[in-house]
Amino acid sequence: MNNHSINLFKYYRKETINVSVGNSGIGGNNPIRIQSMTTSDTMDTTSTVNESIRMINSGCEFVRITTPSIHEAKNLINIKKELKNKGYNIPIIADIHFTPNAAEIAARIVEKVRINPGNYADKKKFNKIEYDDNSYNQEIERIYERVSPLIKICKEYGTAIRIGTNHGSLSDRIMSRFGDTPLGMVESALEYLRICEDLNYYNIVLSMKASNPLVMVHAYRLLVDKLENSKLKNYPIHLGVTEAGEGEDGRIKSSIGIGTLLDDGIGDTVRVSLTEPSEFESPIAKILIDRYLNRSNHENINVIEDPIYYPFKYYKRETNEISNIGGTYLPIVISDFSLAKEINEESLNNIGYRIDKKNKKIILEDTAPDYIYVGKNYVSNKFYDDIKIIVDYEGWIQNSDQKNIFPLILFSDFINNNLFLNEELNFIYLKTNDVYKLLTCKIPKNVVFILESNNDHFMADMRSFFFSMKKIKNPVVISGNYNNNNFEKNIIYSSTDLGGLFIQGYGDGIFIRSNKYNFDINKRLNTLSFKILQAARVRVTTTDFISCPSCGRTLFDLTETTAKIREKTDHLKGLKIGIMGCIVNGPGEMADADYGYVGSGKEKITLYKGKEVVQLYIRDLYGSLSRPLKELKGFEMVELEPGESKTIDFTIDNSLLKYYTANKKWESESGDFYVYIGGDSYVDSFKKFELIN
Repeated sequence: MNNHSINLFKYYRKETINVSVGNSGIGGNNPIRIQSMTTSDTMDTTSTVNESIRMINSGCEFVRITTPSIHEAKNLINIKKELKNKGYNIPIIADIHFTPNAAEIAARIVEKVRINPGNYADKKKFNKIEYDDNSYNQEIERIYERVSPLIKICKEYGTAIRIGTNHGSLSDRIMSRFGDTPLGMVESALEYLRICEDLNYYNIVLSMKASNPLVMVHAYRLLVDKLENSKLKNYPIHLGVTEAGEGEDGRIKSSIGIGTLLDDGIGDTVRVSLTEPSEFESPIAKILIDRYLNRSNHENINVIEDPIYYPFKYYKRETNEISNIGGTYLPIVISDFSLAKEINEESLNNIGYRIDKKNKKIILEDTAPDYIYVGKNYVSNKFYDDIKIIVDYEGWIQNSDQKNIFPLILFSDFINNNLFLNEELNFIYLKTNDVYKLLTCKIPKNVVFILESNNDHFMADMRSFFFSMKKIKNPVVISGNYNNNNFEKNIIYSSTDLGGLFIQGYGDGIFIRSNKYNFDINKRLNTLSFKILQAARVRVTTTDFISCPSCGRTLFDLTETTAKIREKTDHLKGLKIGIMGCIVNGPGEMADADYGYVGSGKEKITLYKGKEVVQLYIRDLYGSLSRPLKELKGFEMVELEPGESKTIDFTIDNSLLKYYTANKKWESESGDFYVYIGGDSYVDSFKKFELIN
């Protein structure tokens, strides 16, 4: 990445052009803006306005509203008018999928329009297509014709555009040429960006959203690199982890992705996507952003010339295996008991150790820590041989003959004293500023480092330490001490700092410390450690949920349904489950899920497994109701072996023929209908039938 080395050791926010969004600006000298998205039915003006006000009062600076059809687009003017009447003159963003005609209407009303290149003018058939340069360029010309009317309208009305690529909705054309990759995401956006610049339109914001923080970070970094090393302008960047989920999981995943990029100096506007009431999102975004208000004043970081660093791909730092740490082993988790008055059966049970007294053994749950640190308060390992204990050196030396008891040695003591060491495993605690002395030492092969940093620019400081250790292959447990009384801040800070390092390939374990001990804190920090590792995709211990944050397209109570699904499936280790509020997101955004729950009708959920898509479309031939030419009314996802075929049955009843009208009613009428069944909306074959009410 051009000039990326500057960001490696010194924080600064990357310069971008200023983009006007109504009476506000994004990028340039503007602060990092916070935005969120409504979940109300856009046709319900009162609900959307009230929700928008709650969002604004919680810190939201831009309100994004889903606009699935021309009806919602036209109603945006009523929403804006009502907000203004109540004293709120905030920029409105129309969120568009599949409906260019809605975008062209919305662009005349609101301050900004978000379009997704994967489904604005492209096809999604889940097919592999062979393109030569000529045929591919013909597709670009087709997109040019489809997108240019919107761009011309935005130029005329002073409306901004966000070109927002989503990892889960890359078009077949992009997938065929670039694959399911960060490069594909970037090129998908750049195609649209080049069209905009060709039409002399520059009021643009870019985004590269994904549910996987690792993919997201790589895509954004690659995007910024492409902009900096081309004739294209440096446009403002919108940050977000899509389908992050709810609760701690959503906050952790969002913090890892967004925080890592903010640490790079990338990001001009942020949305945290949670499967929760929309007003809960902005406070989380503010916590993330506020950490960087004075970040440029951080202590100097050791500058490493020509560091081995991979900003666009994941490479894990190569380490030696020591006991069950480093090498090919999964990152370990250490639980902090150093401030506990005692360690007993109850406290161990609290973090996942189930004591079988009859057989004198420990049953380890998936989230039981690999080691517990007891500090100076050493007690004999009376809990059998299954628990590995780390104790300060003074306590260990008195009991060095015990199995599964290992010393923690301060680095200053290690280099200044000729200490007796455990033959199997030793832990040495050090800070990043010990690196110069470390490089002059002979480090035994049976040593694992526990590393901390006091630098405000934590991630960069830790990364510099790893850059220095080119020839040292000892494993490193990364540690953070978060003493905020606000546990939500603890979650966000530790996820950013530690999770951000793991997705960059650093760290063989995690150790989150606190300035006080009680049952609740100890359990929550232990759970947090495992959740950070899972969100960083380096150690999986529970079900991986991908749930959308809801919007006006949602066809059921997403929060309630997500909670029910989580309750029943949370024990299914390693399984990926997607929960989406509507068909729009179903086939694309969660195509890699093992199982999917998708809103396929009013208060109706369709369960699917696999990736083969069979879709049902209905067209009203001569109806008087204003409705789309062809509507997606259902789909099935089927798993097929090569050469295998399956019969899919769809039941068509009156509910599928209803349409949500501008009068806020679900209506249907007698008449002739065409039914299309195939892999996408472009299927030509149909069956005709007549509905008689």
